Amino acid sequence: MSTLAPFSEAWFDALVALVFEAGDAIQAVAEGGQLAVEEKADASPVTAADHAAEAILSAGLRRLTPTWPQRSEEQTPPAPALRAQWSRFWLIDPLDGTKEFLAGNGEYTVNVALIEEGRPVLGLVGVPGQGLIYLGWVPEGRAERISRHGERLPLRTRPCATPPVVVASRRHRGDALESLLQALGEAAPGLQTRAVGSALKLVVLAAGEADAYPRRGPCSEWDIAAGEAVLLAAGGALFTFEGELLRYNKLESDLNPDFWAVGDPAGPLATVLRGWG
Repeated sequence: MSTLAPFSEAWFDALVALVFEAGDAIQAVAEGGQLAVEEKADASPVTAADHAAEAILSAGLRRLTPTWPQRSEEQTPPAPALRAQWSRFWLIDPLDGTKEFLAGNGEYTVNVALIEEGRPVLGLVGVPGQGLIYLGWVPEGRAERISRHGERLPLRTRPCATPPVVVASRRHRGDALESLLQALGEAAPGLQTRAVGSALKLVVLAAGEADAYPRRGPCSEWDIAAGEAVLLAAGGALFTFEGELLRYNKLESDLNPDFWAVGDPAGPLATVLRGWG
């Protein structure tokens, strides 16, 4: 059991070290060639890297916060009656972007979010292939990129660029998204699009490297929560197309509704996206 006080600087440092450790385990699997793939009930892939990172995160979070519940993509889901009692819990995706991991393109992440009353207040998005972690602590508006050597770069979103850059899923497109991208292009001539995998789509907004991320298609709560916390802490916004905030720990489904995220909540892309629903 840890003696570190939650939300102290030493506690934050321990979380960062834990996410780096999980990322190292993923990289070790990749370098060792242990890429045997299992198929989960939803037909999505899972590898030894998912399981290794899951074991590290679960044990480490239990040491740091022994009384706080955990919900992870790779765990058997707790009963809804039990989850209904949770006001604070960890939401984990030990390897977001398993298909990107298998493709070897580096666009996979380790996602750890702290949820309070259905909303993300803390997020860590580790990028093992880059040796980086993006951290967002929403109550203090603290967002930073942390290197393996301890260098910390504060993050802020940017005013909507001219022309703007929109990031979209590398693997989940479809007619609805293409129609929306066309509308954004008409509102912002010269608009550029980038295909990006995993939670990286949200952290590039937080880092001021892109301007919007519209999501039309299924994704789960653990895919988004950590990245949303980083984005919010950096000054961005994320809403459903009905104008509502995403809620986490929904008892009826782990899936998120379609949503949009922007770095500049007052910019022209946000105006178009607000009117799209």
